[in-house]
Amino acid sequence: MDRFKKLPLSVLMYVLVWVVCLKALAPIVAWIGNSFAALAVSGFLAALACNACGMVLYRKRRLLEIGLQWNAASAKNAALGVAGGAGSASLVIGIPLLAGAASLRSIANEDATWATAVFVIALLALGAAGEEMFFRGYGFQVLLRSFGPWATVVPVGIIFAMMHAANPASTPLALANTAGFGILFGYAFLRSGDLWLPIGLHFGWNLTLPIFGVNISGFTMGFTNYAVDWIAGPLWSGGDYGVEASVLTSAVLFLLAAFVMRAPVRRQKIELLEETRVEEI
Repeated sequence: MDRFKKLPLSVLMYVLVWVVCLKALAPIVAWIGNSFAALAVSGFLAALACNACGMVLYRKRRLLEIGLQWNAASAKNAALGVAGGAGSASLVIGIPLLAGAASLRSIANEDATWATAVFVIALLALGAAGEEMFFRGYGFQVLLRSFGPWATVVPVGIIFAMMHAANPASTPLALANTAGFGILFGYAFLRSGDLWLPIGLHFGWNLTLPIFGVNISGFTMGFTNYAVDWIAGPLWSGGDYGVEASVLTSAVLFLLAAFVMRAPVRRQKIELLEETRVEEI
C-alpha cells in the first residue's frame, strides 16, 4: 500500500521536473533556431533531469539503473534495435520504390556534407534517447510496478502519440501509428529489461527515413542528396508528415512487432524493475 501512496507524488514530480526543465531551456531552444534540433536537445536534457531526480530522491539509486547500464547484453540489444528499426523503415520506403509507387532521385543539396550528417545523426540519437528515457524511464517503471505491464504500456504509448500531435502536418493516422510505436517500444522494454532495445529501434527508424530524403514526424532533415517522389497519394506516402502517416507504416508495424517478439534479446536485470511482480516476457 505504501507504493500506491507514494505513486502520485513520485510520478507528478517526474513530470513536473521535465516540464520545468523544458521551460528553463526555452532561451537555449530559441537560440538554436532549428525546431527539430531544439526539441532533440531540450528533450534529452529534460529527460536526464527528471530521471536523475526520480532515481536519487525516491530510490537512492544511480541514473544508469533505469536501464542505461552498458555491457555486452546492452550492446547486443541496441544492435538488434537499430537493425529492426532500420530494416522496417527500409521496407516502408523500399516496397513502394520496387512497386513503382515512388521513385528515388538525386538532388542538389548544399547542406549534404559530412559535418551536417554527423550533426543530424547526433541530433537523431539525442532525440531517440531523450524520448525513450522520458517515456520508458523512471516514471514508466514506477507505473509498471504499481499497475502491471499492459495497464502501463498502452496508456503511455497513447500519451507518447499525443505528444506528437503538434508536429508539422500531423494527421490522425500519424498519431495512430505513433501510438503503435509507443506501445511497441514499451513492449521492447519489457522484453529486454533495458532502454537500449527501444532506443535502438527508435534511432534505427529515425535515421533511415531521412537518408532517403523522407520527412520524419513532419520534420525535414535534408542531409543527403536524395529525395523520394511519390506517385501514390498521401494515404501511402503520408504527405508532408512523412511515411509515418501512411498505411504502409501501419502494416510494417506488425512486422516490426514480430521481430521484437522473436529477436534473440538478452534480458537484463534492473533493480527498479526487479522489485515488481512483472514477469519476464
